[in-house]
Amino acid sequence: MTERHEIILSAIIKEYVSTATPVGSSVIADKYKLDLSPATVRNIMKDLESAGYIFQPHTSAGRVPTDRGYRYFVDSLMQEKKLGVNEQRALQAEVLKLKAEKNRLAKTMAKMLATMSDSVALSGLIDSDSVWDFGMTKLLEQPEFKETDHVCQVASLLEHIDENVDKLSKQAEDKEIDVYIGEENPLGRAEHCSMIVSGIEFPSGEKGIIAVVGPKRMRYAKNVSLVKYVKKLLGSGSLVLLLFIVL
Repeated sequence: MTERHEIILSAIIKEYVSTATPVGSSVIADKYKLDLSPATVRNIMKDLESAGYIFQPHTSAGRVPTDRGYRYFVDSLMQEKKLGVNEQRALQAEVLKLKAEKNRLAKTMAKMLATMSDSVALSGLIDSDSVWDFGMTKLLEQPEFKETDHVCQVASLLEHIDENVDKLSKQAEDKEIDVYIGEENPLGRAEHCSMIVSGIEFPSGEKGIIAVVGPKRMRYAKNVSLVKYVKKLLGSGSLVLLLFIVL
């Protein structure tokens, strides 16, 4: 892929993440100031479509990223996004304050992360039957989840994810972080979702996982940063925490 192709693909993904609507060549040419004519943008988009990185959902519509397009973006184009100082301090304060109270910490962290991301968050402890969720209605308001089938996929994934902790933990072994896009998901049918997973090993030797689940249109850089930072904070204590964030 040439540099121009990468620039256009990044612009398409950025625009689609923001709008949730198919992206046309005129939008890319006018909005992103790439010093490329609309005709050149159209030709590059045709190349990307032929190579399987984007697709046209219906005639006369713009283009939408495919799983392959997202995968290329995450692996080769995505730039790391650092959390804001205020976000870091807020998370640090809660971990320090509640580190001896696993139930309260799990609940509080989920609520804070839901607020920070303006998204849905669920949390639970590996050694507990308690599960907390915040802002589920926000997920259902996302355009992707207007379709009943899409809602059922996410519900099924989250409903049974506690049964697959060992599987996810093994998948995450020896890796800092895993990003599963669409049909790559190891837990079953989830072509409309993406999942970010990281294993945790505490100083005591106890293990856990952190997982982010949401639409493929998620903000990957922000979500990866959240997972890495929470992993860092929790890894400094003796907690065994299973935290799910739907963004």
